[in-house]
Formats: sequence, C-alpha cells, structure tokens
Amino acid sequence: MISTTIEDVLAKGKSTLQHISSIHWWNDRLFTFSTTKPEGYRYVAGQYARLGLPADGEVIWRPYSMTSAPHEDRLEFYGIVVPGGRFTSQAKLMKAGDPILVEKMVFGFMTPDRFEAQGDAPGGELWMLATGTGIGPFISMLRDPYVWTRFDRLILVHGVRHADEFAYEEELARLAATPPAGARARLQCVHAVTRDELPAGSTALRGRITTLFENGELERHAGAPLNEQTSRLMMCGNPEMIEDTRKLLHLRNLRPVRRANPGHFLTENYW
Repeated sequence: MISTTIEDVLAKGKSTLQHISSIHWWNDRLFTFSTTKPEGYRYVAGQYARLGLPADGEVIWRPYSMTSAPHEDRLEFYGIVVPGGRFTSQAKLMKAGDPILVEKMVFGFMTPDRFEAQGDAPGGELWMLATGTGIGPFISMLRDPYVWTRFDRLILVHGVRHADEFAYEEELARLAATPPAGARARLQCVHAVTRDELPAGSTALRGRITTLFENGELERHAGAPLNEQTSRLMMCGNPEMIEDTRKLLHLRNLRPVRRANPGHFLTENYW
C-alpha cells in the first residue's frame, strides 16, 4: 500500500498518526523503537501492526510485531535493517518526535490463548521457537501476565547467525531469575548460534533449531522431552525453520492448531 501523503492516509480513517518515542540500537543492524500509543488501541500479545513511514512524498508500509505488552502505555517494535529496504532505510534515520502511522486494525493468530480456546487445561510446557527478529512477539508475551499463569514452564529458544544478535538478553535473564508476581511458570532461555564459534564456557548451543531438534540436543538441554500431552509450541521467524520444524513435529504426532481441530503448535512466518 502506497499513499501520497500522511494526510491522504489519515483521511481514509484506517490509521492514526503517532510519534517515535525512543530508539535503541542493539548493533549496527538491529534496533528497537517505541511509539506513542493510539487511544483505545487494543491487541493480544503475539499480534502485529502495520506501520507507515513517510518518505519522499509517499508512505511506506510494513508489518511489525509488538514487543510491548498490551497493558503498556506505549507501543514497541523490534526490527532489522534490510540492505536496500525502503522501510528500514527510512527507519534508520528515525529520531524521537518523528511521525509514524499505525493502522487501527491489528493482525495475527499466533496468540497463546488459542491453546486455552481448544480446551487445554493450565500446565505443561510452552516452547517458543524464534529465529532472528522473530523473537519479537515472544517478548510481548513474556511481558504480559497471561502465559505466566497458564503454563508450568516457558522455554524460549532463540536462534541467530551471530552472537551479537541476541537482543533482550538482560531482560530475559531477569525474568528467568525472578518471575513476575503471581507467576505459575518458570522461564528457561536457550540460545543457538549457527555461524560464530562459541567461546569457552558459553551455555549457547551451536546449530540450527531444526538440527538441534533432530539430534535431540535441544530437548536434552532443556530437560523437557516433547510429548502430545503436555507440550505446546509456537514458532516465529524464518519460513524454512518453520516448515522444517513442522515436518519434525508431525513425525512426533504433533499437529497444528486449527479452528475445528485441537492441536499442539502455532506458527507465524516472519519474512
């Protein structure tokens, strides 16, 4: 969707004008930015929004998952600079106070309440498998009280190419050490790197998430073997990772969640 001006977009009534609140760079490629939040804006942790940035007389749109929790008074997003990408080339120039458009409608069905909707009782493990910036929706979930009261264990697996791409590490370590008040669950974070050699003493795993599932290392590391009764999974990131993991899960008799059929896993492509 390309519109000529911000005014043209606002006249259609489907978007609101917000402003950049802050920007944090994790490295020269990965960044988190927050915006003001539209009045009455509602979403479920795990959903995403369409954002519009003005550039050269146009408005360029891209989808971004919220990393902020639904109860927060701001919106936060996590992204990567795509070489030559029109949106991120403009986003790289953003500064506090700059305008940004947020569509009123939210999108996405990879939300943990879908397991409850199919009749799952509280308990068991929720595996959250992410590659790259696909960790974004899981950050939102972990900032929200819901998953902490619905499961016994939360296992976040983050796969990246290089070790400097592990964003949100300090926050996740705090949550693992000190869960929120009233939490039923405990969080375990598993990091996996595909390209860098691991330094001595590193607790990260080396290899693709799918490889670590195939050889059993991921389950051994987490101390939680997959099973139909207690394991639930959510996957977000590289479509190849998702498709390969789906095949592995099918071999374990684990099925996708469908409206008419209870299942074990939910997915969201992030490319």
